Amino acid sequence: QVQLIESGGGLAQAGGSLRLSCAASGRTSRLYSMGWFRQAPGKEREFVAFIRWSGSNTYYGDSVKGRFTISRDSAKNTMYLQIDNLKPEDTAVYYCAAREPTVLTYNWWGQGTQVTVSS
Repeated sequence: QVQLIESGGGLAQAGGSLRLSCAASGRTSRLYSMGWFRQAPGKEREFVAFIRWSGSNTYYGDSVKGRFTISRDSAKNTMYLQIDNLKPEDTAVYYCAAREPTVLTYNWWGQGTQVTVSS
C-alpha cells in the first residue's frame, strides 16, 4: 500500500501563487505515475496534471496549461503542483493520486487539500 498526504492548500488571492505537495509513504517502490485532480463544489472531478515517477514525462489538463507545473522529488517521495496566476475558478479540493504499473487507473488517493481563491 501507498499512503498519500496533500498539503499546501489554503486561501489565496487571484493572481497569486500556491504550491501544493503530496508526500508518499509506504511501498513507494511500486509508484509508476502520479497525478493531481481537483473537484469544485457541484462539479465532477477534473484531471489536472500527470507525471511519471521515473523520467520526466508530464501532461496537463487543457484548463490549467501554462499556469500549473507538476514536478516530483523522488528522493523525498514527494510530488508538487505549482499554481501561478491563481483564478477564482481554481477554487476546489485538490487530490493527489498514484498508481502502480500493473493497473490502468489510479489506485491510491490522498484526502485532498482545499484551495480557495478570492477575487
